[in-house]
Amino acid sequence: MKKFLSLILALSLVFSLTACSPKQDTKQEPAKEETTKEETSTQGKMPAVAKEDIKVGVIHIGNPADGSGYTYAHDQGIVGMQKALGLDDSQIIRKNNVNDTDPTATETAILECIEEGANIIFGTSWGYMDTMEALAAEYPDVIFSHGSGYKSNGTNFNNYFGRIYQARYISGIVAGLKTESNLIGYVAAMGQENSEVTGGINAFAMGVNSVNPDAKVFVKVTNSWFSPEEETNAAKALLAEGCDVIAQHCDTPNPQLEAEKSGAFGIGYNSDMSKDAPKATLTSAVWDWSQYYTWAVENLINGTWTGENYYGGMEEKLVGISPLNESIIAEGTKEAVQDAEKRILDGSFNVFDGVIETNDGKTVGEEGKTLDDATITGGINWYFKTVTVK
Repeated sequence: MKKFLSLILALSLVFSLTACSPKQDTKQEPAKEETTKEETSTQGKMPAVAKEDIKVGVIHIGNPADGSGYTYAHDQGIVGMQKALGLDDSQIIRKNNVNDTDPTATETAILECIEEGANIIFGTSWGYMDTMEALAAEYPDVIFSHGSGYKSNGTNFNNYFGRIYQARYISGIVAGLKTESNLIGYVAAMGQENSEVTGGINAFAMGVNSVNPDAKVFVKVTNSWFSPEEETNAAKALLAEGCDVIAQHCDTPNPQLEAEKSGAFGIGYNSDMSKDAPKATLTSAVWDWSQYYTWAVENLINGTWTGENYYGGMEEKLVGISPLNESIIAEGTKEAVQDAEKRILDGSFNVFDGVIETNDGKTVGEEGKTLDDATITGGINWYFKTVTVK
């Protein structure tokens, strides 16, 4: 009798524990065998693709053959990934000069990549975002990876970008020490509503301010991610205002070329622009996109693609500055740059720290805190106190 009662009690306990457990999603297939925590952490959301079967599509807003700037920097990242993973040239599909304001052209380029067998497609410009989002839903077996922007679906459509503001801040130090007029120009692709551009301007201006509180940053907006003529005209206008250093968030080296023609100096962007304007470019805020492209394609090959977004920085070697042009930088620049790099890398300084004064007399941030990633990527719609839009 005691054994019978014990059995009844045990069964009741099992039923009680089962009833208290979270209800399993009935849409999920039952696991065939128990998965360890370690196995779960490396389990991808997309099936692995053998290296020899990988095909990588890349949608470019410009032409890598330009040899400098935004598209060139991205393509150098693709080249670096290809070399690191040992892929053949036939495994890379490039679609160049795809206007990111033209959804039809964007869709056509992406569909051509799919028809040619692409397993993963990188869209390198902001304007590709909505089209990539729609096609990701239509083609769930293809990975769509979008540079800049903010949309993703957690499976086959992710977003990648980086902490370029770290490099911007450091390049601002270089500019702030060099200027003699205390007027620094900045050619910007987009206006205050775009956090990517505005955050970069602010980080740059804060770097300038850290070494030269008297300097002002004048901004000219082109309202285009890629407009060589407008970029040239904006640089000319800033030089006419008396700016003796020209920085930029735009695709071409044209602002650097204009600075050199005028006997001024410059801070390049995307790739090292000292080769374009060796007498003017002090340094450039640069990307090493191979860090991301290698990581992404390798995850697909290994079956460890999770659909997570990517946001790297100096620590991951995704961003940095090009070698200082030591023949024209101001005295003490190298030491100031090294100090800032050290503080960023050891985590003691995060650029957007504490209370920050804006150019309309307000403040953002809190003492003892730093702006979070979501705010930096999507909520910087204000300008630092030394910034004026012309």
